[in-house]
Amino acid sequence: MSFSAIIVAAGTGSRAGEAKQWRRLGGKPVIRWSVEAMLRAGASDVVVVVAAGSETAAAAALTDLSGWRLATGGSSRAASVRNGLRTLGGPGVRPVLIHDAARPFLDGPVIHRLIAALDSADGALPALPVADSLRRATDGHVAGSVDRADLWRAQTPQAFRYQVIVDAYAAWPEDETATDEAAVVERAGGRVLIVPGDTRLMKLTWPEDFAMAEALIPRQTRVGQGFDAHRWGPGSSVWLCGVEIPHDQTLIGHSDADAGLHALTDAILGAMGDGDIGDHFPPTDPQWKGASSDRFLIHAVERLTARGGRLVNVDVTLICERPKVKPHRQAMRERLAELLSLPLDAVSVKATTTEAMGFTGRGEGLAAQALATIELTGA
Repeated sequence: MSFSAIIVAAGTGSRAGEAKQWRRLGGKPVIRWSVEAMLRAGASDVVVVVAAGSETAAAAALTDLSGWRLATGGSSRAASVRNGLRTLGGPGVRPVLIHDAARPFLDGPVIHRLIAALDSADGALPALPVADSLRRATDGHVAGSVDRADLWRAQTPQAFRYQVIVDAYAAWPEDETATDEAAVVERAGGRVLIVPGDTRLMKLTWPEDFAMAEALIPRQTRVGQGFDAHRWGPGSSVWLCGVEIPHDQTLIGHSDADAGLHALTDAILGAMGDGDIGDHFPPTDPQWKGASSDRFLIHAVERLTARGGRLVNVDVTLICERPKVKPHRQAMRERLAELLSLPLDAVSVKATTTEAMGFTGRGEGLAAQALATIELTGA
């Protein structure tokens, strides 16, 4: 059956330290998780309720998605829901799911259970039984226990037929605050069923909740490799892995010819399947002439972060007869750790020779190869 959805995203997120609906989780804004889940489950119309002035943020967060529209929030959650219902409109028998944007990990089975429950009830909500023992306390001292039998942790979305929830809100006293839509329907005499909730349908309330949510996102581990080589030419220093080393020659290239950073940039891009350094910084483009190669590396990391990924570790091998790399290896590791925001033990820089064989052995050039391990969200 076709259904509609209202996603409430008009809060300020004061307890989380910021407007959490716009904060990125797994590489995309929190609000987008819920809108995508509703659309995947078959929602024919999704109304996103945002605070006045947040329309641009919403459009940016939901770019490239269709099937949603905006409503302006009110002074309370109940007022925001009412505005969403007015924007949505009938027909009266259509199921409407009302969801908090701060619960991003919504999935299809919960939605389908809620809609099915409306065949025999006026409303439905997902909930989990209370598993912890409960205590009353006065001034921090235990003052008794609470029987947890028949106690449930209510979640969202909550489902109702359109006219049922509209009529229930019309009957709700203006001077009272509703805890949720189920309470509004119950007060109006409606019967609300509980369906099995989902432990992953947690509400993001406190700053530490985001770290827990990130840990719940499925991620793929990928490895990328990169290789680069440059010939030697006249000069007095060479850039390797972001460190300038005095030398009687320099590497020739369109940028600063830092072969270590070039190979590492390609390794990160390769792990994402995102082309290579030449695709992003064409050597035919004059703006990159003489450019510092750390710009290329930072660009690759920013693209990884935007996709919800993170860098795990990197390993660079420099292949040359000269200069001697070992005296500078620690400085190179520290510079890479700084550029990549990695702990030092996640950064390796090594050097080897080819025993006087090949172009590096003949002193014609220097080569570098790199490996990068990343974790990328599969959502």
